[in-house]
Amino acid sequence: MNEEVAPIRLVAGLGNPGREYQRTRHNVGFMVLDRLAADRKLPWDYSEKWGAAWAKSEVILVKPATFMNRSGEALSAIANFYKIAASEILVVIDDFALPLGRLRIRLHGSSGGHNGLESIFQHFGTESVPRLRVGIGAAPVEGAVDYVLGRFFEEEKKLLDETLVRAAEAVRCAIDKGANAAMNAFNKTPEI
Repeated sequence: MNEEVAPIRLVAGLGNPGREYQRTRHNVGFMVLDRLAADRKLPWDYSEKWGAAWAKSEVILVKPATFMNRSGEALSAIANFYKIAASEILVVIDDFALPLGRLRIRLHGSSGGHNGLESIFQHFGTESVPRLRVGIGAAPVEGAVDYVLGRFFEEEKKLLDETLVRAAEAVRCAIDKGANAAMNAFNKTPEI
């Protein structure tokens, strides 16, 4: 059975604001959106009303300026303004349950313990929010918070750059061909 999927009208990359969090594992969602905006030469604007940086082309790109666990506030404000349903949003997040370089697109399901995604679910009242999980590598059992808030190791940077390129391609595929096509193309093990 082929599930009918809404077109993607908004892409949100999650991360934490502030210089100290730039290029950390938890901010990989911001990095993917920065890549998308740079590829299309889109300038970022900031809206205090929405509490987010945003850029617009055929879709709206959003980076909430709230901390991760409050991402749903900015996202719901923008979605309400533009009358965008939860099913028309693609959220790009980090995932330490996936190896670095692995991508996984899902249309719905639990937050998997991701506080940013949980905030979005609370604000939209549904778990049917498409998401692109970007693998950041397995966190140690002890010190998971320090791991996700830490920067990538030098030996990971080449793979990180390749992953950001693939993640941006996955987002473009979801926009152009739909989330199901992106799942089929990008949920397999990468060849990088």
